[in-house]
Amino acid sequence: MRWNRLLAVAVKEVIQIRRDVRSLIIVILMPVILVLLFGYGVNLDLKHLPVYVYDREGSQDSQDLLKRFQASDYFDLVKVVNNYPDLVRAIDSGQAKMGLVIPDDFSQRLHNGRIASVQAPVDASDDNTANVLINYSQAVVQGYSNDVQVEWRERRGQTRQPEPLSVQTRTWYNEDLESSAFIIPGVLALVMSVIGAFLTSLTIAREWERGTMEQLVSTPVTPLEIMLGKLAPYFVLGMFAVALCVVLAIGWFRVPFRGDMLTLFFSSAMFMVVVLAMGFFISVIAKNQLAASQIALLFTFLPAFLLSGFLFAIEQMPRFIQLVTQILPARYYVSALKEIFLKGAPLSMLMGELVPLAIFAVLLTVVATRSFHKRLA
Repeated sequence: MRWNRLLAVAVKEVIQIRRDVRSLIIVILMPVILVLLFGYGVNLDLKHLPVYVYDREGSQDSQDLLKRFQASDYFDLVKVVNNYPDLVRAIDSGQAKMGLVIPDDFSQRLHNGRIASVQAPVDASDDNTANVLINYSQAVVQGYSNDVQVEWRERRGQTRQPEPLSVQTRTWYNEDLESSAFIIPGVLALVMSVIGAFLTSLTIAREWERGTMEQLVSTPVTPLEIMLGKLAPYFVLGMFAVALCVVLAIGWFRVPFRGDMLTLFFSSAMFMVVVLAMGFFISVIAKNQLAASQIALLFTFLPAFLLSGFLFAIEQMPRFIQLVTQILPARYYVSALKEIFLKGAPLSMLMGELVPLAIFAVLLTVVATRSFHKRLA
């Protein structure tokens, strides 16, 4: 391999990138747009969900219960209605995600030591939101119920019974439970998939479409030199995009970064090699820019978005899909990103993610090199 020939191919690709304004726009704007979109547009923190109330009793006890809901960040008691049909219409129209119906014998049952039930119709068109509402409302009611039981026993002079077993939780790594700290690090995988695989998938296909492959074949440049020379500029652009995303994540969205920058960029460089080799291989077999871009989108961006653990937990997927994710490089990179950002994991603790990435890098590089032949057939 001759470095001067490799450099000549790289310079040729740089000139091509400069002439292709669309590629430069993707490299510069795509990281910023994706980080901003996912940072502001995708929020998994379900708080201040609208709740309508139908208080049939209007007693001090019912008001005490409602104050418990008002004190929670997860509920907004936006309106009190005077009849049940108004409550139903509010849920049907989407004005309320949940309703609270307090019966007219609520206080009587509480003071007599009987079971007092509160009806809570929930809009379950979004099952995730419905589950959150049900769990949090049950927690509020349970806390209020425990206090009422203690007060009821004390009024009757009964000895206080031991409190039931409780769990004191501590949140590690993402103390404020902010979804942005979970989502934004994974955006790097999407950015690198676009820049790495999508743009490089057009390199060889572009040569075929523009009729310049004959000139490339006639030169003494080897297939390995062609591949490395064409991919080197995109590697630099990809690492620049990573740096831009990191600055936005830490500086703008205040995502906690507890790891080491060298570890982050080493992991990113390894994943970049994987997606570059994949993009080059797609470009060789497609020989058409439109087909190459569609294949790259199908095999890199979509798996990185849906099956990498970026938004959806892999552990909650069906068993077959979990097995499929094991052959997706983005899965290991997204996992490494979260370990580095949130847990501050050193390089020695990332072998479970980096070793598969290294294997993918070697295999795809060999396949991409062998798939490209200097002939016009």
